[in-house]
Amino acid sequence: MTYRGHHGRLPIGIQTFREIRQGSLYYVDKTGFALQLVQGGKHYFLSRPRRFGKSLFLDTLKELFEGNREIFKGLHAYGRWDWSVRHPVVKLSFGKGDFTQPGYLHKNVMARLGVVEREAAVEGRHDTAPERFDHLLRVLHARTGHRAVVLIDEYDKPILDALPEERVARANRNYLRGLYSTIKDCDAHVRFSFLTGVSKFSKVSLFSGLNNLIDITLEPAFSSICGYTEEDLETVFAPELPGLDRDRIREWYNGYGWGGEERVYNPFDALLLFRSRKFRNWWFETGSPTFLLDVLARRGADWHRLDGMLASDELLSKFDVGEIGAEALLFQSGYLTVLGSEEADGEECYRLGYPNREVRQSLNRALLDSVLGSGAERRNERSRLRRALRDGDLAGLREQLRALLAGIPHQWHGRNPMGGYEGWYASVLYSHFAAVAGVEVRAEESGSGGRADLSVRGFGRVYVFEFKMRERTGAEGALEQLRSRGYADRYRGRGEPIHLVGVEFSAQKRNMTLFESDTI
Repeated sequence: MTYRGHHGRLPIGIQTFREIRQGSLYYVDKTGFALQLVQGGKHYFLSRPRRFGKSLFLDTLKELFEGNREIFKGLHAYGRWDWSVRHPVVKLSFGKGDFTQPGYLHKNVMARLGVVEREAAVEGRHDTAPERFDHLLRVLHARTGHRAVVLIDEYDKPILDALPEERVARANRNYLRGLYSTIKDCDAHVRFSFLTGVSKFSKVSLFSGLNNLIDITLEPAFSSICGYTEEDLETVFAPELPGLDRDRIREWYNGYGWGGEERVYNPFDALLLFRSRKFRNWWFETGSPTFLLDVLARRGADWHRLDGMLASDELLSKFDVGEIGAEALLFQSGYLTVLGSEEADGEECYRLGYPNREVRQSLNRALLDSVLGSGAERRNERSRLRRALRDGDLAGLREQLRALLAGIPHQWHGRNPMGGYEGWYASVLYSHFAAVAGVEVRAEESGSGGRADLSVRGFGRVYVFEFKMRERTGAEGALEQLRSRGYADRYRGRGEPIHLVGVEFSAQKRNMTLFESDTI
């Protein structure tokens, strides 16, 4: 089939609603969500990962409240909005600037307020930001007769950028707390406010002065407020789909969820795929997860348990300077997403997991590189591992895993808190398998007799692994445990060869000391 797409209509990197509409670019109509927000409350907060369309949605709100009717023609809001009322809009974005410098944030805020004042012909007063912000809102209300709308984009960037410099990050957080509290103090002069960013700092630390903020991050009704749904791809982007494997698009880029049943695609990935016609880790490559990798290593998190982990709302909100939960960091930055919810010990909890192949594969490659270093050898290792799994070559698999573990630098064992138990080895091996294309990896998947440490499925085969630290004689061996407890029973109906693999490690030798296998 001949591809007849329209590259010129792809809004790649464009965050301005007017430019998209006047340029006849593809636009997924999100104005229905805007109406829901305006009709249902006043002060809102939304957290979404980077490059998910937050800035575009904020700009859409700006154009809506300013009453720019002509660019909404054909959209949901067009016949449902009172275009006769034009609200003054104060839009602040912290998308650019070096917030690691002490004192820079104040200069940045004052400059941004100055831009709004000049555009509105308001004389700036006060050399402190909250007072200047307060004065601006009051004047705009008095002059126009309509209360102001406050839109703040990337509200958290001044803190996130400065996290490696904890003293500066704390100062920036405290400064922003005072600035944002102005919104509540000026409530009589504010019609609507919307704050958005990547992270969700605790209300106590950052929004204590704005405690009437409605957090819609995990509200099912707004789960697709950012991102593209399956229907969006089939309708809006229909001209771009011919020649692309729909199942492969879903596998690579769909899967994000925030409390609702509907899954969404990463819009940045979808647009780059349509332009290039190539499946690549587009989104992952635009941001370095260095800070995330450092946190996971420092906390001693078991990487192999990330996919399918259970977390409470409180745990997902545990994000503050000097107190960042690994679960919260992974979720808020988009490396884990909500797969579903369930009740545990009387409270609602969320089942988290990798959203798609891009994130699972890329993050685990990055985790492995953080231990072993990156380079061509890692790619060669993945290629050899893939061949061994495809061919059922258990001897080759044994040598591949032994070489992998032998390559871990000596100093890494010493500084890693997990180095003394099997969870750490399981995490390294999980990342090794998950980094390989074409396989499905599951940690601690339940069966009739218990949970196997790891299962790997692909190429028409199933591999079931059990890992043990074997420092004493007489204990049940890893392969023996796989056999006696029936860990493979759940896979027997698949009609595929099942390979049982028992792997034992030694903390003293810092490597695999036994590799036993059986095929059933």
